[in-house]
Amino acid sequence: MKNKQLFWTVLGLLLVLTACSQPAQKKVKPIQIVGSSAMQPVVEMGAHEYLKKNPAQKVTVQGGGSGTGLSQVQSGAVEIGNSDIFAENQSGIQAEKLVDHRIAVIGVAPIVNHGVGVTDLTLTQLRGIFTGQYQNWQQLGGKNIPIVVIDRAHGSGTRAIFDEAVIQDAKKMKAQEQDSNGSVQRMVADTPGAISYVSFPYLKKTFTTLKIAGVTPTVNNVTTNRWPLWGYEHMYTKQKTSPEVRALLYFMQNSAAVQTKLLPRLHYIPIQKMQVVKDENGQVTTKSSEVVNDGSD
Repeated sequence: MKNKQLFWTVLGLLLVLTACSQPAQKKVKPIQIVGSSAMQPVVEMGAHEYLKKNPAQKVTVQGGGSGTGLSQVQSGAVEIGNSDIFAENQSGIQAEKLVDHRIAVIGVAPIVNHGVGVTDLTLTQLRGIFTGQYQNWQQLGGKNIPIVVIDRAHGSGTRAIFDEAVIQDAKKMKAQEQDSNGSVQRMVADTPGAISYVSFPYLKKTFTTLKIAGVTPTVNNVTTNRWPLWGYEHMYTKQKTSPEVRALLYFMQNSAAVQTKLLPRLHYIPIQKMQVVKDENGQVTTKSSEVVNDGSD
């Protein structure tokens, strides 16, 4: 009887010692990402590729606009804030306290409803539409249809890219505003006389994509700045981040799954393909630091 009790006592001690010797399973911190709707497709799909290799990691991606992404990461509400614009250009953001991780370049293009009868405008004509100078497509060589301007909401990075190249210092007319590229896409397709703009991943056959002064909105034209409506896709973080966040950012910036395969398929542009660079003031230079055409007509 004593031997049996001794056996169970020793066995219990061995099980305890074995359990104690097992390394504790590392707890993986979830990653929350919020911001630019233009970036949302590539970040969602990039995160999906990352999770194939890191199934224990949890990543959530939401839109809301660049301004939301920057304010949320600054406040600490999320780990990563997606933005189509430099943090320096967003009101209320302390850019010096954030770190900029650029993963790609995005182009933006003006779009119109199929029925307007116009396929090509100059920057000056586009500016005239969005400042209220033109009210009917007939004034621009199109059909006798009133122009319906659909804008993006303040804080949108896509709007900031468009305004920097097209509106410049002019004053925009009041217009209905939409919160995302997706909603603009649907509104222009369904509204007679409508004009707006979306990022390249949202270009569809349900509306007409405009040329600017004969130049087509293509990836190749963006890389040389022949197409002037473009900006960087930024993933902003605080200066101190978790290992999980650093690993995901490294994957987004360096993996062939994202940079070689995913970006071109979704009509984003790897930064390495750019022949020009742009600073937070909108100054565009070649990589040899020579000023290039800014797209003005």
